[in-house]
Amino acid sequence: MSDNDGVLDKAREWAGSPMALATVVSTWGSAPRPRGSHMLVHADGRFEGSVSGGCVENDILATAADVIGGAPAVLKRYGVADAAAWEVGLPCGGEIAVLVQPVAAHGFDPELFDRIAEARGKGESTLVSTDLDSGHSSLRPVEGAAFVNRYDPARRLIIVGAVQIAQALVGLARPLGIETIVVDPRERFLTAERFPGVALDDRWPDEAIEALAPGRTSAVVTLSHDPKIDDPALAAALARPTGYVAALGSKRSHAARRERLAAAGVAATDLDRIDGPAGLSIGAVGPAEIALSIAAAMVQAWRGDEA
Repeated sequence: MSDNDGVLDKAREWAGSPMALATVVSTWGSAPRPRGSHMLVHADGRFEGSVSGGCVENDILATAADVIGGAPAVLKRYGVADAAAWEVGLPCGGEIAVLVQPVAAHGFDPELFDRIAEARGKGESTLVSTDLDSGHSSLRPVEGAAFVNRYDPARRLIIVGAVQIAQALVGLARPLGIETIVVDPRERFLTAERFPGVALDDRWPDEAIEALAPGRTSAVVTLSHDPKIDDPALAAALARPTGYVAALGSKRSHAARRERLAAAGVAATDLDRIDGPAGLSIGAVGPAEIALSIAAAMVQAWRGDEA
């Protein structure tokens, strides 16, 4: 699950302009960016995204300019063993292979961005196969040396319970590019003043979650401490392929929660999907640290699914 949301947005914004797309197609060792990461380069020199966190971007920009100018797609390899290691190498010790291809019918067809956007809008994933010899990308499988990139729907976090921990969790999700919705039927809790710039949903949680239809790249985290609010939300989230489901509370309260949900008809295998108590065990104290532990557990769950 590479963080390519910004690149995909820029590709549509710059549609019709000459561009080149750089993609990490292989990594070895402590590579700074995962396979599938993109860097989009506009003909005027603007760019979006990253393939190495800054180590080789200058060289990629020069290569992209050549490709935009008519040069064929090129596969470049970078690592500390390269002769130019100090100039365009990776001081972290890793190695990467980056394909730079034109955004054109004979490279990465611009229509692919539209197909990816359409699928993401439906909550679906898209597989794009690239022939590493020709530099041509397609929705069809490719024989021979190929790289397949998966474009998942945007990551989404549904928080149930507009409490103080939710405020901190929203703040952590925003720089991660995670779309966040806060659900709470309690009017005094769910206010724009407490959650500025955040999507708010005042429906009962089971109704809201059924309508929001969380999938593999979604998370549902219940924080209200009120079984009347949290339990229906958890049951609704577990009825779907939600990627991460978590509930705040102690081990004792979680055991009681499992009993209530089991009595309501939730299968034991689904109950085991709940991260409860929510978050990684880091000795968190206070809303901000608890939110941090939940955010880390959520990302860990998504990355584990990717593997």
